[in-house]
Amino acid sequence: MKKQGDRLIHRFEKGRLQAAERPVVQEYPLRLTVNDRELATLIASPHKLNFLVAGFLRNQGFISTLDDILTLGVCDDFGAARVRITGAVPERLTPTLTSGCGTGIAFNFQPAEGASTASVADRKSYSPAAVFELMKGLARQADQYRSHGGIHSAAIGDGRSLLLYAEDLGRHNTIDRIAGEALFKGIELKGKMLVTSGRVSTEMVAKAARLGIALIASRTSPTDMAIRMCEQAGITLVGYLRGESFEVYAHPQGIALGRPEKIPGITGVILAGGESRRMGCDKSLLPLEGARFIEHIHRKLATLFDEVVLVTNSPGLYGEIDCRKVPDIYYRQGALAGIHSGLCHAENERAFVVACDMPYLSSEVIREICTAADGADVVVPRTDYGLEPLHALYHKNCLQPMEAVLDEGFKRIVKFFPSVQVHEVPASAFEQQDPEGRSFFNINTPQEYYALRGTRAEDATPPVVAGKRSQA
Repeated sequence: MKKQGDRLIHRFEKGRLQAAERPVVQEYPLRLTVNDRELATLIASPHKLNFLVAGFLRNQGFISTLDDILTLGVCDDFGAARVRITGAVPERLTPTLTSGCGTGIAFNFQPAEGASTASVADRKSYSPAAVFELMKGLARQADQYRSHGGIHSAAIGDGRSLLLYAEDLGRHNTIDRIAGEALFKGIELKGKMLVTSGRVSTEMVAKAARLGIALIASRTSPTDMAIRMCEQAGITLVGYLRGESFEVYAHPQGIALGRPEKIPGITGVILAGGESRRMGCDKSLLPLEGARFIEHIHRKLATLFDEVVLVTNSPGLYGEIDCRKVPDIYYRQGALAGIHSGLCHAENERAFVVACDMPYLSSEVIREICTAADGADVVVPRTDYGLEPLHALYHKNCLQPMEAVLDEGFKRIVKFFPSVQVHEVPASAFEQQDPEGRSFFNINTPQEYYALRGTRAEDATPPVVAGKRSQA
């Protein structure tokens, strides 16, 4: 049953947009008239408005006690409050603008209404992957530049890269900063995406609409008035962008669901096992850029392969990951046993295998490896650190040689390589797709994790040297 305040939305999950209902936060404009003079418009939640009005007047210095209020009336239907006070209202009032998280309060503030000033000229649509990637870019920028909490951030992207970034005490101020920087740098904002760390309110939508923004996305929810403004302005509005899902509150047609062609005949395998002795906790569950390692990796593989298998002896930890979970067949015998299990359970003859501690996978690099098989049983990249067998392609021809090695009690992955045909892909093959080699960053210690996030730590090593490769 639909409840009062619920709105029709579209939830993106598991590659599909599905209609749903969700209650949204109400944003209520209240025109305040004092001594027959229209003084301000307060943007607030629509409850106990008499307290709000009295408190606002007190904090502005118009009253100090209840005796200073002669009459106070609030009309919910018309969004109006009329107050008569004992003192006089000054002839000249200095606007009061807040720097906090909410919409700024100003004397004589007029909220933007209608679509006449907020229409979007370029109604470009963006893929879910592009929206996720821009939000990840926002998180990376925030981790890099922020030295303390309490700061909001926002970023502009074009579907390929992050173009502008800003941070401020007030979330609406970040849009002003972006608009100003775009002017100085000659960057056109029409048709671009805006992602923000805070709640989307009417003032933010009004500013974004004037700039011609096509899509706004946030980690949290929009207000009801912000949704209506986006509907009028033709802006796609995305909220609750977390993990592998988000919700679309306005113009879902702005989300392009066309998928790139998947790699045929190959299963994606994620190894979520391992004891993580050096990390001290399960690496697959470490948070990074708004999601856990395992979520970043699964999302990437799900866009590349029709089948994804998660090898884990603790399936309960990954209930929300939408793929088949399989246990080790050779219990607690390391990564080699994980590769063996994934290959055994794969429905395809080949499996691309990746460890759970590589959150920055590149689709282009994976495609390069998968197309370089050329009849080989193993296709493995050779980086500056040596072979990377936990970012490699395996054929079921490897199963018997793997079992022979495991039966003898060996755990090193490369131990069975002499028994099969191995094709090494040199690092030079990935220079164009991944010049920094981020695909192969794997995280083994807290110091390496801190370095990856850009966290200040005395003993943190730079990410570029955080690559002690997984045991081969």
